[in-house]
Amino acid sequence: MILRHLLVAVSLICAAPSVAEDLGQFASEGDVGEAALAGSVELDGSTYRVTGGGANIWGEADAFHYVWTQRSGDLHIAADIAFEGEGGDPHRKAGLMIRQDLSPNAAYADVMVHGDGLVALQYREVPGGPTRQIVSNVSHPGRVRLERQGNFVYFSVAGSDGVLHQAGGSFRIAFQAPYLVGLAVSAHDNAKAETARFSNVELTVPQLAYVPDTGYAAQVEATLETMEVGGVRTRTVVRHFDRKIEAPNWSRDGAALYYNSDGRIWRIPVEGGEPRAVDTGGRNANNNDHGLSPDGSLMAISDQSEPDNLSRIHVVTLDGSKPVRTVVSDPKARSYWHAWSPDGTTLAYVRVGADDGTYDIWGVKAEGGDPWPLVVGPGSDDGPEYSPDGRFLYFNSTRSGAMQLWRANADGSDPVRLTHDPVRRDWFPHLSPDGKWIAYISFGDDVAVTDHPPNREDVQLRLMPADGSEPPTVLTRLFGGQGTINVPSWSPDGKRIAFVSYRLKR
Repeated sequence: MILRHLLVAVSLICAAPSVAEDLGQFASEGDVGEAALAGSVELDGSTYRVTGGGANIWGEADAFHYVWTQRSGDLHIAADIAFEGEGGDPHRKAGLMIRQDLSPNAAYADVMVHGDGLVALQYREVPGGPTRQIVSNVSHPGRVRLERQGNFVYFSVAGSDGVLHQAGGSFRIAFQAPYLVGLAVSAHDNAKAETARFSNVELTVPQLAYVPDTGYAAQVEATLETMEVGGVRTRTVVRHFDRKIEAPNWSRDGAALYYNSDGRIWRIPVEGGEPRAVDTGGRNANNNDHGLSPDGSLMAISDQSEPDNLSRIHVVTLDGSKPVRTVVSDPKARSYWHAWSPDGTTLAYVRVGADDGTYDIWGVKAEGGDPWPLVVGPGSDDGPEYSPDGRFLYFNSTRSGAMQLWRANADGSDPVRLTHDPVRRDWFPHLSPDGKWIAYISFGDDVAVTDHPPNREDVQLRLMPADGSEPPTVLTRLFGGQGTINVPSWSPDGKRIAFVSYRLKR
């Protein structure tokens, strides 16, 4: 602990801060990183006028002007933010920042308002690492708030109504106490300086209600997001919901997403907007195992409308032009759809024995008929998905003693293990359209080997080559689990995935 405080003290000295006679809620101010033009701050009543130079707050190192104080624990910081002047770079930034220390390459999280009106939660997870971002679907905000709760950061944005609403999206980043919190401005041009006004600044400790059970009974908010798989890996908020939604699929034309909520299947434009319910012919107890046929005209749904509450598989036309067709109705098992074969003739699904609780993978013709086993024991087998060429079936299984990803031939023969970390719980392999990559969800070892529960902290979305030739990399960390990415969710062009993140209602 003594060493930790010494390191913080050294970083403060290195940044050469000045301590003004009155900075209100803050203690110090100064330039961070290499800024050709020195920044400054003026306090006029309750409004902070902050001027900053510097090339950017981005990448592996930052340059900006910072007004800060030290804090620890949970915290909310909010402000109305407005740039002075009409010019300047469209990527100039003014915002609220939590930062581990004053090193130019320090770990941080902020909510930034850009010169062109874009709002994003941006973060660097580790010193010297890359910067990532979650882009809000609200621009030109009247007010923003950055929120630290436990090891997660969230943000809220006020739209035209002037009221702060959850922007959606979160990231798991563990700041060590003490950390710094304050106001930041970067010109995005090291030869210039930009000024922003921060008014109605609030620095508060949230009063959060204790949630004794974070399982299925917990009340949550949900955010439907897309994420670039390559490059910066930007996450973009499609829509934030004050209720639970689950399991997005991407339409074949890339224009819309399908998800389930309150037993219904819904369609929403990728750019956001109002959701529209899909006509599922009275089957309105749908769970999160649903997906489109290869030609995009049909959807397989897993529905529990019958009195026995067993999940059955049906096929519906997206335009409602034909009656619902029941494909699997097994009185001795719960049946959950997971995959169409690329030629559209076969469905792969998970059969859960109603009496013995066994999890096995079965196949059935899309037109109906007698099902047959594909992958059966040892252990639990789940989450099947075909490779785009139809040669292989990918799935997750406990047959190694841990929940890991496997690949078998399309008929279920010759299974090969793809992931090998015994302390991770790997679920739901989703193949990119070109068949080269797998995106999947990974839990920590605080989760039972056979479980994929909701509302967990140590949840990662991961990416790996489909042939298992390289170890997986972490795409992002979030609060999520069951419902986050259960079903196929790659965009048709293979550049993005869709998923759901969550937040407990407190």
